[in-house]
Amino acid sequence: MVLESAHQDPEDELEGYFSIRGGEFEDAGTCATVIKSALRKLGHSDECASRAAVSAFEAEMNVIIHAVAGTLNYTIGSDEILITVTDMGPGIEDIGRAMTEGFSTAPEWAKEKGWGSGLGLPNIKKHSDSLEIDTRKGEGTTLTIRVMLTPGG
Repeated sequence: MVLESAHQDPEDELEGYFSIRGGEFEDAGTCATVIKSALRKLGHSDECASRAAVSAFEAEMNVIIHAVAGTLNYTIGSDEILITVTDMGPGIEDIGRAMTEGFSTAPEWAKEKGWGSGLGLPNIKKHSDSLEIDTRKGEGTTLTIRVMLTPGG
């Protein structure tokens, strides 16, 4: 996992970009940790930071488990964090089933490592204020995740 860049623009938005490689569990959680730390440094509550971190972690793990590679971009604004994750994976065949807790299409090798329990997308939906899924079979998936923020709250 590589943090390609992070910067703060003049309008007080903090942005960051990660490259994620499929199958690389060693760096799992890096994106989520950076996001949680940035939110706490900006004065957002533990609850807001945790919700964003859980959402980022689950999306990050989906790339590691299901895709060859992907990216995670985040923008922390004054009232929300926007997390966009795009992967080069197989796409999601049935979004309705994928949103069902316990339904998993993870390969056996991932399940043998203790991952792929079928909670990724349901956890993102549970911890975010909105989740949009754009998927194309054989091409990949883009998740757009929003978590509303309140300074200190």
